Amino acid sequence: MARGAESFPRHARLTDPERYQEVFKTGKKVRHPLLGIVARPSEEGHARLGLAVSRKVSRKAVVRNRIKRQAREYFRRERGRLCALDFVVIAYPDAATAESKAFTEALATLSQKICRLCAKP
Repeated sequence: MARGAESFPRHARLTDPERYQEVFKTGKKVRHPLLGIVARPSEEGHARLGLAVSRKVSRKAVVRNRIKRQAREYFRRERGRLCALDFVVIAYPDAATAESKAFTEALATLSQKICRLCAKP
């Protein structure tokens, strides 16, 4: 499998707890019944993703990991079209039982909303 534009490199992820805290403190928020997104302008100049899927969403790790995989896959495919923001995707308990298509549509809708919201001065 060829890597490149279709990969999800480390520089496209939020890895430090400090970065998460910055996003939560100063970021703008949008919500949906399945998930929420908090975002702020990225210092790196490109979109980066962080995930917050707690045990409150589901006690089963399999379910939480599926939610994270779906979010990473959406972000990986759309990374080139997203604005230069640090995104933190927060899953809500309804995401545990949602179909994949509904989850992806919610993520697409919220990512467009947050890009418009953060573009405003």
